[in-house]
Amino acid sequence: MKYPQSRPRRLRKSAAVRRLVQQTRLHPANFIYPLFVSETVSEPEPIETMPGIFNYPVDRVAAEAKKAYELGIPGVILFGTPSKKDATGSESLKKDGVIQKAVGNIKQAVPEMLVITDVCLCEYTDHGHCGIVKDGRIDNDETLKILARQAASYAKAGADMVAPSDMMDGRVGAIREALDEYGYIDTVIMAYAVKYSSAFYGPFREAVHSAPQFGDRKTYQMDPANADEAMKEIALDIDEGADIVMVKPALAYLDIIARAKAAFNVPLAAYNVSGEYALAKLAGANKCANEKQLVMEILTAIKRAGADIIISYHAPDVAGWLRESE
Repeated sequence: MKYPQSRPRRLRKSAAVRRLVQQTRLHPANFIYPLFVSETVSEPEPIETMPGIFNYPVDRVAAEAKKAYELGIPGVILFGTPSKKDATGSESLKKDGVIQKAVGNIKQAVPEMLVITDVCLCEYTDHGHCGIVKDGRIDNDETLKILARQAASYAKAGADMVAPSDMMDGRVGAIREALDEYGYIDTVIMAYAVKYSSAFYGPFREAVHSAPQFGDRKTYQMDPANADEAMKEIALDIDEGADIVMVKPALAYLDIIARAKAAFNVPLAAYNVSGEYALAKLAGANKCANEKQLVMEILTAIKRAGADIIISYHAPDVAGWLRESE
């Protein structure tokens, strides 16, 4: 059918019609809210490069999680900063560690909320790398032993889900084996299956003081130029026992999200990372764009590409905006 019989604008003529035919819809239930917890602060401390985001003391993070839950956000993912760091990230294994205590506090305050813990060493090591360093290189297999213990410790503290973000080979299998051995067979693994070596992580590294003290992370995080490798990483993580897989970052990797959704029949998460958040906030603050419209467009694109779950620092704002529009 040709013009004038075919008029696509008919379906755009009013807000009501546009809502009726809208193909991609955001909902608070799509989101996970990242929270930073620190043993080095006594009051919520603003993160300079992430306006509106704070490092929370352990005894204050549950209140922030509760606010998110009341907005309809079903889960939080926790990142911790200990009071001291060492070469092996040993503070991450303590039963009274920063994340272990935060998990307990949140589950006590909001039992229904999904509490997810990042599993990695970079937040706990004095060298800032995601693994054990031996002779100037990251020892993959020694790192797996620590990651498995860390994941089991978080599960024991009450975490519903663990999310390995280290990008060591074989870590999902090692973590699944450890969880099952200790009886945590129902603990979900959400694997950072595709994690690129990205410039978008800068504000996060400031928040948890995890910038590498030497070298970079290119020997374990992925080259942004590679796409086929991403599919291989996802397949390996699923084979090792991942229940959910993730692509990180999101905005510059919509093609990877779309390919992953088409290729794999598992829930797919995308991490709208700190640098993406900061750029949107700066654009809004400097009147380069309407912040609300920009954020909603970005997150809609991530979902349209195929993400079932979006991890985003914008989550509370978006949940509030969606509530206002109902």
